[in-house]
Amino acid sequence: MPRGMYKSRTFRRVKTRLPGGSTVTRFLQRKPKQAHCARCGVELHGVPRALPSKMSTMAKTYKRPERAFGGVLCGRCLRDIIKLEARE
Repeated sequence: MPRGMYKSRTFRRVKTRLPGGSTVTRFLQRKPKQAHCARCGVELHGVPRALPSKMSTMAKTYKRPERAFGGVLCGRCLRDIIKLEARE
């Protein structure tokens, strides 16, 4: 019988075979959603789907692209914003 916190679907259930031949159910945390662009909502590339605890230990260069609005806007929206600023 699983503990109370594992009864909800917050944790995903993965059946794992052990070296002894028995099969056990492991309860693993689900991955968060992919990061999305703040302007158009498209999925961002270069931003990992990691839990906050993993992101805190990750190097800054792995967390988001190293450019203006990296990890917030997609390339197309960034290009549009730069064009608008240049025209003003």
